[in-house]
Amino acid sequence: MTSVEANPTNQAACLAVMNSTAPGDPTCGPFSETPPFTVVVQNGQSVGISTPWQTSSGPVASVRPLGPLFDTNPFVSTVANSRYNSLQLSASHQSGSLSLLAGYTYSKCMDNASGLQDSTNPYDPRLSIALCNFDVVHNFVFSYNWLLPFDKLVGPGWARKVAGGWSLSGITNFATGLPITLTENDDNSLIGANAIPLDVPNYTPGARLFIDRNPRNRQPYFNNAIDGTGVFTPETIGQLGNSRRRFFHGPGLNNFNMALAKSTKITESKELQLRFEAFNLFNHAQFKNPTGEINANDFGMVNSARDPLTYAIVILGVVCVALLANLVPARRALDSLKASTRAASRRRPPTVSPPVRCTDSPAPSNVASANRSAALARRWRFC
Repeated sequence: MTSVEANPTNQAACLAVMNSTAPGDPTCGPFSETPPFTVVVQNGQSVGISTPWQTSSGPVASVRPLGPLFDTNPFVSTVANSRYNSLQLSASHQSGSLSLLAGYTYSKCMDNASGLQDSTNPYDPRLSIALCNFDVVHNFVFSYNWLLPFDKLVGPGWARKVAGGWSLSGITNFATGLPITLTENDDNSLIGANAIPLDVPNYTPGARLFIDRNPRNRQPYFNNAIDGTGVFTPETIGQLGNSRRRFFHGPGLNNFNMALAKSTKITESKELQLRFEAFNLFNHAQFKNPTGEINANDFGMVNSARDPLTYAIVILGVVCVALLANLVPARRALDSLKASTRAASRRRPPTVSPPVRCTDSPAPSNVASANRSAALARRWRFC
């Protein structure tokens, strides 16, 4: 998504008004692309009245498509697009108590707007294509975690509790800088996108672009001469600058973060962790981008840096180990359920069938039948 001017100025018409009005009269120009406007109250209602510009060829009511009663009016549009290409490599290694992970990315990102803070050319969005404001060409990250084997140097007991649980971890990052955003805040283009500026300076290749890429020397980071001897010049009145919004990068990143941690087991599901953390461990100056506004007095100069060396001591307190906190109570509940089931089965009385009354066999009708009945009665009891 991006911001687009819904009421852009006809630049040629604005120039014509500028060149044909009498000296001292209201005219079209930078930040004045709308005729004088006043509000009067008529019959209890506020009514806006626009006064046309008076030119040598007659009055001109407006140079904007929405008429004289509307000034700059940006809106949010989905015309923004981007493309990202990269080569990504990673490697990991684990050996005993040492874990290593390294990653490298070589990439390029282009878009015509990196967010609502970037205004897109209302006539042709393709003219706003430039580097993304988060583009990083080279990015190398190395992380590590070492479980220190101090517990193996002492015997069991409290000494092992004190010596065990120590770990050393860190993240090292080397990266190229972010793109420098070039702007020109004087509205010389006469497009009239004043709410979210669109103007950029003119760029003339040929001269040296970078002057001194080490901000410690307090020299311009890039060629900031705007008198025609450098590479950048202000816009010609009535024309948008030809420079890309972003096309080169600022100072890079060289950063080391490290942490020493001590974890102490309290219960099966809880532990206490004490962390000593250092950000930018070697206190390397991480400079921010130079000023990209061509009308600023410090155009091309680096004036600020990221945070210096910072220490932190963090006590995480009693924290639940997620795995144990979830599995241990569940296992205990299951064991309790099995135990209660076994106890209930031991207390249940045995099942007793109701007494069955046995009846005598009917008297046989002859001797053979009597013999067979007697034998059957000995084998099976008639009930």
